[in-house]
Amino acid sequence: MKIISSIEELRDQLRGQLRTAFVPTMGNLHEGHLSLMRLARTHGDPVVASIFVNRLQFGPNEDFDKYPRTFQADIDKLEKEGVYVLFAPTEKDLYPEPQEYRVQPPDDLGNILEGEFRPGFFTGVTTVVLKLFSCVQPRVAVFGKKDYQQLMIVRNMARQFALPTEIIAAETWRADDGLALSSRNGYLSADERAEAPELYKVLNQVADEVRGGHLDISKLERKAMDALAQRGWQPDYISIRKRNDLQPPSAGDLAQGEQLVVVAAAKLGKTRLIDNLEV
Repeated sequence: MKIISSIEELRDQLRGQLRTAFVPTMGNLHEGHLSLMRLARTHGDPVVASIFVNRLQFGPNEDFDKYPRTFQADIDKLEKEGVYVLFAPTEKDLYPEPQEYRVQPPDDLGNILEGEFRPGFFTGVTTVVLKLFSCVQPRVAVFGKKDYQQLMIVRNMARQFALPTEIIAAETWRADDGLALSSRNGYLSADERAEAPELYKVLNQVADEVRGGHLDISKLERKAMDALAQRGWQPDYISIRKRNDLQPPSAGDLAQGEQLVVVAAAKLGKTRLIDNLEV
């Protein structure tokens, strides 16, 4: 596996490749990330991964400096997966001058749910993803469904900018107890790790209620929030939304069997976990 940090060297290495499959990451790789690499290989060749902890998507009180960085271990895992190139730019490589041009997602998608609780987050995400796409020029790029809103925003961005990159969605990789794998799971204490699967259980309970015909959406959301709060969580949101645009479903939508997704974010101790479940 070639490890490249400069944009120019990356472009030289990939020149003439027409089927590149790309998986952008922030490192601290786990089995969920590696499943993205395997899925990428089924859609293109060569497989290129990136590791870059993107300062632009971290808020002023978030964990940029303590975000787990495990570069050598990440290299070992990617080599075992047969990744062709790891693009690992420094901030100076990717942002040689201040990144004053930004990609601004539309308010009705970028400022709800995660965007409400993490202002500016999706501007940082879309800006770095567009820049990485410019560097790698992939035919396909793979993103996990765990970050459901991010997946939708990136997919919409690629479509509206007519980017020559197809966005592939990968199913959420879970531990045996149901917890969605995340780099931030490493922040959990032993007791918190034992409690963490409760978030997925609550999502399943909400989904079961919806499938069973209980369509008082507000009541279901409040009940789920209360259930977590009573166990010591600090929920930001548990919300039933339409899959196609993440807007709240109307009575008409529900009557017509609109496809839904339950999305959630909650703090357990000091660690904020997100998850979702398609209904």
